[in-house]
Amino acid sequence: MTHTLTLTRPDDWHLHLRDGAMMDGVLPHSAAHFGRAIIMPNLVPPVRTAADAAAYRARILAALPKGAGFTPLMTLYLTETTEAEDVAAAAAAGLVTAVKLYPAGATTNSQSGVSNFDTVMPVLERMAEIGLPLCVHGEVTDPAVDIFDREAVFIARILAPLRARLPELRVVLEHVTTSDGVDYVKSAQTGLAATITTHHLMINRNHMLVGGIRPHYYCLPIVKRASHMEALRKAATSGDARFFLGTDSAPHVDATKECGCGCAGVFSAPNTLACLAHVFEEMGALERLEGFTSLNGPAFYRLAPNSAKITLQKQDEPVPYPARIETGAGPVTVFDPGHPLFWQVVGG
Repeated sequence: MTHTLTLTRPDDWHLHLRDGAMMDGVLPHSAAHFGRAIIMPNLVPPVRTAADAAAYRARILAALPKGAGFTPLMTLYLTETTEAEDVAAAAAAGLVTAVKLYPAGATTNSQSGVSNFDTVMPVLERMAEIGLPLCVHGEVTDPAVDIFDREAVFIARILAPLRARLPELRVVLEHVTTSDGVDYVKSAQTGLAATITTHHLMINRNHMLVGGIRPHYYCLPIVKRASHMEALRKAATSGDARFFLGTDSAPHVDATKECGCGCAGVFSAPNTLACLAHVFEEMGALERLEGFTSLNGPAFYRLAPNSAKITLQKQDEPVPYPARIETGAGPVTVFDPGHPLFWQVVGG
């Protein structure tokens, strides 16, 4: 017996497309199911200026499959030399939707990020004035802090003081991974939201480490204890509009994952919606999937929901999803939730 679910076309509020041959290979998988996506700017070199964003957007649009109804929402990479007026001009022109803050050294291609937060306050103050959101990678890079504690410490040391200093700044705590992060977002009445990834709703550190290291589960922020995963699942399925989908789908070719020092990132674009339907069904919350994937994000970003619809159907037999895709840059492994998936997109 099949079960059909029709949703407003989803958006992805945290997506890595890379560039060149890799982008050509992965972009169609996001464009197939999502209406819009916040595009992460951590290329090499990063997308720092309005001119960089315009050029990157043009490359994305040129790589889209013919007829794809997908809009890239561009971001700027915040550095200690970012100019406030360049950011404001890019926002006024409708070129950028947000600015991304990477603490220097926190994740892939974050070397150009921020070490001294005082240096970027003029930019953040200007963003607060114009209502432009700041997307935050919420981890400290202090080597004395355990990798599993870096989100909680970032909130206490950096994010909470920043928001107290500049309460008008609208902030998205990206790819939240802990109960600490969930509780912090819930404590705010306005101006703070969080994205949650597909994979952090489905795996914890046992999945990554028990019985052998699984490099394709390695990501940053790293997956945490099962108790944190449960807190994320409850937040995502709660109907709380402060939480919405940001897949953080982040492709790397297999050769750079399956090696002595592997890259951080999970590529989940091909099966994300099937995975999410599985989670929401497990939690008895299928009626709230549309809010998480399609409504809460646009509301925070002050955009209208997509007008198009998408239909998912639950099949009687497991749906085969590819173990990997081939790109011009090399093979990329697709996120494996560790069990069969019965949902698939059948229309829209």
